[in-house]
Amino acid sequence: MISTLLVANRGEIAHRVFRTCAELGIRTVAVHSDADENALHARVADAAVRLPGATPAQTYLRGDLIVKAALAAGADAVHPGYGFLSENPDFARAVLDAGLLWIGPPPAAIEAMASKTRAKELMGIAPLGEVTEDDLPVLVKAAAGGGGRGMRVVRSLADLPAALEGAAAEAASAFGDGEVFVEPYVERGRHVEVQILADTHGTVWTLGTRDCSLQRRHQKVIEEAPAPGLTPRLTEELYALAVRAARAVSYVGAGTVEFLVADGRAHFLEMNTRLQVEHPVTEAVFGLDLVAEQLRVAEGHPLPAAPPAARGHAVEARLYAEDPAHDWAPQTGTLHRLAVPAGVRLDTGYTDGDTIGVHYDPMLAKVVAHAPTRAEALRRLAGALERAEIHGPVTNRDLLTRSLRHPEFAEGRMDTGFYDRHLPELTRPLPDVHAPLAAALADAHGRSRFGGWRNVPAQPQTKRYEVFGEEIEVRYRHTRQGPVADGVRVVHADARTVVLEVDGVRRRFEVTRYGDQVYVGATRLTALPRFPDPAAQLAPGSLLAPMPGTVVRVADGLTEGAAVTAGQPLIWLEAMKMQHRITAPAAGTLTALHAEPGQQVEPGLLLAVVQPT
Repeated sequence: MISTLLVANRGEIAHRVFRTCAELGIRTVAVHSDADENALHARVADAAVRLPGATPAQTYLRGDLIVKAALAAGADAVHPGYGFLSENPDFARAVLDAGLLWIGPPPAAIEAMASKTRAKELMGIAPLGEVTEDDLPVLVKAAAGGGGRGMRVVRSLADLPAALEGAAAEAASAFGDGEVFVEPYVERGRHVEVQILADTHGTVWTLGTRDCSLQRRHQKVIEEAPAPGLTPRLTEELYALAVRAARAVSYVGAGTVEFLVADGRAHFLEMNTRLQVEHPVTEAVFGLDLVAEQLRVAEGHPLPAAPPAARGHAVEARLYAEDPAHDWAPQTGTLHRLAVPAGVRLDTGYTDGDTIGVHYDPMLAKVVAHAPTRAEALRRLAGALERAEIHGPVTNRDLLTRSLRHPEFAEGRMDTGFYDRHLPELTRPLPDVHAPLAAALADAHGRSRFGGWRNVPAQPQTKRYEVFGEEIEVRYRHTRQGPVADGVRVVHADARTVVLEVDGVRRRFEVTRYGDQVYVGATRLTALPRFPDPAAQLAPGSLLAPMPGTVVRVADGLTEGAAVTAGQPLIWLEAMKMQHRITAPAAGTLTALHAEPGQQVEPGLLLAVVQPT
């Protein structure tokens, strides 16, 4: 029996495993980097061990340090979570060699499936060799790891060398393995997967299907179970292929077999030899705790002959600290508030007041809704996200709610190209037109010396805010009857709550302020100074860091005075395990270059200036 478990991971998944351990009476051990010293997973564990450093390569990818931590803390078992070393057979062997129980499949099974190239060979599928025009489009993929890192779609042979180089660099940074391969890219396919669970007694469960087609940068955004619209014949084929993959490597524990479904056919992608990020939707539909099942299987307990019956539908949305309207740029800063309405599940590695840093994945939380039907589950999740309090860095919350309500998704007609087609409309700013007025009224009340409104006529007051990148000016006046604004009746206003009446309809606004950041319901505003700072003006063609991160590369031979072409990659930034290119906005001359490899940058830092021709 397991008495003490170390989770070789961080954030949301570590916290989620600890929750199950607490229910089972198992003591827990966390490992944490210096950047995660005060992270939630390190605070809630019964014990925590420091891994010196901040980057994944220094900490969560150091299997030797993690095994030492387990032994020092008196753990008798190790759970790898997902990502980092979860699919590293050498780490699994090191855990077992240290006399610890490994919560996962045998190292040989991980080794067989850890490399996507070897997994495909095992299933009788060969990757592409030399790519020709007839093969296009193709997909460059990392052989190790997952989560969309180290993946590039290539539609021109001229773009292939850069895609191979970029994918290899990103894969090496995220997984410590830069091997990549090329396979055909199936347009408008659906990403469908099968959850499996196998014990040491020969039983293999297939726990339904999941659809994970809504993806950005090949990383999943919204997942659901079961996958909608599959025929019984195709579903049975998927189950059979999943069991075949599991039995081919004598699999034990929880795993996922992934497919691309197009034209009624299933194309094997890979087998993930670990728990998936989206496992909560399967748990909701089958009424299981997959982490508890993993632990029981590792202890040698047999599974029942058949899994529980499925019921209802579940949908999960991944809440990211990122800006979908600006190339999915990751965001950092203080998460002041994160709360969702009752009735949905929230899995997160953060609490109010935590800092979102630059070193790790920008996922803040997973929000999961379960209901008798798919339509009800979508409505419940969209409503919960819309009402959630998310105060801090910019997030993808609006994108999620609009995606869940989009006709193509609501009708189950989505595919992996959903965001390629619909991103502009899904990220179009739709600010609440009355939010700036509510913010201004609450601010004026909070700043009043008398704690209320002056009972004398006054000149019009103005307040400026930035909302979705647009500057908005608010005007109102104080009168003997209270504040007034054109076309709006102010029913009530104090520092936290404003009630406005428009055309006989009253609306209540809850206002929260953190410095110059103001939240009016779900609308995020930035209070602007009355007079712009002339020192903030920048030269035309200035290239600013869109996110915090590290400069990992500057284009070969790039120097001040060089001629550049529009769209030419100039600087590569790495943030939250993803690489981002800074390109020339127009053809011209590079008149300034302030970036150099290894440099740490903050958002808004001037990197270079291109003087347009």
